[in-house]
Parts: sequence; structure tokens; C-alpha cells
Amino acid sequence: MSKLFKIDLPVKTPKWLKRLYPGYVWDQKDNPETKRLYLTFDDGPIPEVTPWVLETLKSYNAKATFFCIGENITKHPEIFEQLLKSGNSIGNHTFNHLKGWSTKEDVYLQNTAKTEALLEQAGIHNKLFRPPYGKIKRGQAKRLKKLGHQIIMYDAIAYDWDATISPEQCALNIINNAEPGSILVFHDSLKAEKNMKAALTRVLEHFSSLGYTFAPLK
Repeated sequence: MSKLFKIDLPVKTPKWLKRLYPGYVWDQKDNPETKRLYLTFDDGPIPEVTPWVLETLKSYNAKATFFCIGENITKHPEIFEQLLKSGNSIGNHTFNHLKGWSTKEDVYLQNTAKTEALLEQAGIHNKLFRPPYGKIKRGQAKRLKKLGHQIIMYDAIAYDWDATISPEQCALNIINNAEPGSILVFHDSLKAEKNMKAALTRVLEHFSSLGYTFAPLK
């Protein structure tokens, strides 16, 4: 029965969805003339993948935003420290990668607060939050926004975690759908590693050659 109600994330967020949820941050398209993109990475930090992403970004003079799982922060403090020193932005991705649609509101808020406490201890006060799986109930979002959180969604997603998709297709998911101000999603996870590494390099090369810069969210 659950398969009947499975809703896949769109590669490119349609305009009607952005209009339906105007309180979420979908992009940064205030100035369409500015060639700037916003790379984001979900699910880290982990030693197998996150340091590679940091080095790759640095080689292209690019900055990004990392939405961290609190449990991974506590498991890999040395990798989190690298992230802190890298000059990239860091956001909250809950402590246990909870799916909002199937989690009680209080549990979801407590889990998010657990990670927020870790971020604040590290001196991060931007309150950037991305819901795992891109799924969050209106009530959860409303309460998080009251606490000052920005709900960060996306304009285009690579689908790098999907083993049925080629690295080339992951790259094209971004290249064919990104535009000035787009917020773009990759994952610094083991599941996404193979696709992400190939696709990220291709994306950085492509848009750098077109004069784009890559900035962190604030």
C-alpha cells in the first residue's frame, strides 16, 4: 500500500510548488543577472566523503552549505572541525535524519533542537534547516519558523543517492536545471559517493567555465 502513496522529489522544483509554500526558501533569485549558484550537501559529515568534497570545492574556489546530521557530528568531531574551519556554511538536518511526514511534531522538534544545540556550541547561529527527504509537515515547519529557523528547500536536485541513475545523469539533472540563484542539492554520504563525486566535478567545471561563482547560504 505504501508504494501507492510514494511521492518522488522532482528534479526541478515547479513554480506552483514554490507558490504553494512561499514560507520556505527555494532559491536566491533576487537578481537574475548575477551568475551565482548555491551548492548544498546533505547527510554528513563523514570521513569517507566530506573531506573530499571540501578539497574539491576549494580547488574551484567554491563555497557551499552543509546540512549536517547531529549524530554524524558527534561520531566524527574531527571532520566537523574541518568543516567549521573551511569557511562554508553549516545547517541543521535533524539529529537522526527523521522523516517529517511520519514523525510526531514534538519528537521532530526535539530531534532538531538536539542538533541545533551542537551547532550553537560551535558558534553557528544561522538557523538554516533542511528537512530530511525534503518532507516536513506544515505544523513542524510553522513551529521551527517561530523559533527562527529558515526552512531551506531546493531548486534542483542531483538524485546522486539513486544507484539506478548514472553519474552523467546526476550531473545533467543539475546542469539542465540550474539558473542564476538556484539552490542545488548533493549528498556527502556513502550511498551517494560514486555519483556525487563524478557529478560534482562535472557541475563545477561546467558552471565555472560559464563565469558562475558558488556561494554559501546565510
